[in-house]
Amino acid sequence: MFDEDVPSWLVGLNDPQREAVLHGNGPLLVIAGAGSGKTRALASRVARLVDEGVPAERVLLLTFTRRAAAEMLRRSGALISDRSVGRVWGGTFHAVANRLLRRYGNAVGLQDGFTVIDQADAASLFGMLRTELGFSASKQRFPKKETIAAVYSRTVNARSPLAETVEDRFPWVADHIDALRDLFRAYTARKREHNVVDYDDLLLYWSALLDSPAGNTVRGLFDHVLVDEYQDTNRSQAEILRSLCGADGNLTVVGDDAQAIYSFRGATVENILDFPDSYEAATVVKLEQNYRSTPQILKAANAVIEASPEVFPKLLWTERRSGRTPDLVTCHDEAVQAELVADRVLEHREAGIPLRDQAVLFRTGHHSAGLEIELSRRNIPFVKFGGLRFLEAAHVKDLLSMLRILDNPKDELAWDRVVQMIPGIGPATAQKLIAHLDASAAEAETDRLLSFIATEFTVVAEARTPIRELRAALADCRGTDGTEPGPAEQIERLTEFCTLVFDRAYDDPEARLADLGQLAALAAEYGTRSRFLTEITLDPPASTSDLAGAPHLDDDYLSLSTIHSAKGGEWRAVFVIHAADGNIPSDMALSEPGGLEEERRLLYVALTRAKDHLHVTVPQRFYHKRFASSREHSYALPSRFLDPARDAFEHAAAGMPPEIDGLGDAADGGDPVADVLEDLWR
Repeated sequence: MFDEDVPSWLVGLNDPQREAVLHGNGPLLVIAGAGSGKTRALASRVARLVDEGVPAERVLLLTFTRRAAAEMLRRSGALISDRSVGRVWGGTFHAVANRLLRRYGNAVGLQDGFTVIDQADAASLFGMLRTELGFSASKQRFPKKETIAAVYSRTVNARSPLAETVEDRFPWVADHIDALRDLFRAYTARKREHNVVDYDDLLLYWSALLDSPAGNTVRGLFDHVLVDEYQDTNRSQAEILRSLCGADGNLTVVGDDAQAIYSFRGATVENILDFPDSYEAATVVKLEQNYRSTPQILKAANAVIEASPEVFPKLLWTERRSGRTPDLVTCHDEAVQAELVADRVLEHREAGIPLRDQAVLFRTGHHSAGLEIELSRRNIPFVKFGGLRFLEAAHVKDLLSMLRILDNPKDELAWDRVVQMIPGIGPATAQKLIAHLDASAAEAETDRLLSFIATEFTVVAEARTPIRELRAALADCRGTDGTEPGPAEQIERLTEFCTLVFDRAYDDPEARLADLGQLAALAAEYGTRSRFLTEITLDPPASTSDLAGAPHLDDDYLSLSTIHSAKGGEWRAVFVIHAADGNIPSDMALSEPGGLEEERRLLYVALTRAKDHLHVTVPQRFYHKRFASSREHSYALPSRFLDPARDAFEHAAAGMPPEIDGLGDAADGGDPVADVLEDLWR
């Protein structure tokens, strides 16, 4: 029965969860194993703080997606039926940084109305500077813009010297360090000139804000700071938390060192491993009871991760009743693997497990190529996660660039993209047109946008109608008398211009225009264009299905996902494919510091997504098409990480060629080799 004396936020919690929820003041580290109910514990702690009198607006909850923050606060509010929970500062590090900088940014030299650019735009700006500084014309091969952006971001997030970053992570660009320094200085200057900041800047400015005269004001905003997925933080984020809370402050961090798999984004597992040393007064609580998986699945996962020398010791256990032993199937080749997975998926479906409760996980996107063909052949619907994100699609960036022009007429990258949407205008003409706009704007003492709206241009015939429509669309979106339509109406108006140009720029323009309709529907939730642009840039939807919301109840599809994208998910049946050495661990990861152990953690994450059924497959033969006329193959062994867990799996083989007779006992019919030799002696 329900005990009225027990607060709702403690009901149903196990002892370690209660300890985490009831922790008083001072630092707290919660080591939360996979499936151990860490979201419930964190939501209950927020509910308890608010219920016991901490003003909701003085609680800061940092997560790695906006949706995670919203879900956690929804749970917290449900536990205490207190609408004030909605006043908790909840969001990602970057979103909270943006919110603080909009309020206090002048203290660190930021101008009002700055634009946030995403990683793709940052790479584009590096590409422009690469050309302007003459590096693209170098006789020696120079790094591409994406590599330059990656070096920059790694250096900033890890707070490591450029030379050290290059030596550890990008040794192939070592000959260009001096040029990279010039590029990075030019990049910093160009961003400031055009009032734009990138993702990394948001953290740098937040850190600088805490060191500025406004720092004590910012620190004074919060009584409690709580952080989810702490194992995924980078050095900049850890330093911000230290500056915000101090060594003895009310900082609660929750995470699992065994699930630290994002070093390629700059995350460092040392943040969570070193927390007890960095915060000597910290209390450490371990959540080891698993509510997701069967004992057999946990036995396999525990065996894999126990071999790592770099984890907090813990042993996942469960009160769930016994289930089936996971199977480890060696397949003759990738085609056999695809057939086996499709067969098992359908068997599970017939046994009452819908497709949406099943998932196929893999190390990298191309590993599912053969399976996708087999699933399509059998008419098994699937959705793939871990590919191109929605905002990275060119047509979506086109429309968002027009909104960015309206928001910040100085945004050079947005202007360059939008002008080149006009038929007949390429990069060189675009730069001339923009330079002409700047000259006209300076002469009229106005901004670039008003100059564009007011100026008639001499352009090629095919560009005349589109450029006229673009000017009209931007003018309508800007509005008159200080008023402008809402962001959804602006997107609808700009879509009219896109209708004129998409059929020449893209295949399947109707589908792309439909995506813009989904974008307008999302924008309807926002009161201002600035807020919409900022939030969708900082926490972008992964796909149009993300925009459309959850699937209908009658939608049924199999999930295909990279392991990185599957983190946080769970399914009744999970297939981990291509679990061969060279894939897991990836050959490329082995050359990076800590790469081997991160690959081990990656497999652990994959195994712990399964609730009831776990299937691991290893193709023995891989085919390679090196030349048009050749098709070679190589052989692979099961992942080395599976060795300690071999006893936790039921072993099987699929599609192997029939064993050759005569490997043991003598074959009937004599000795064929002797017969051949005898023929030679005759």
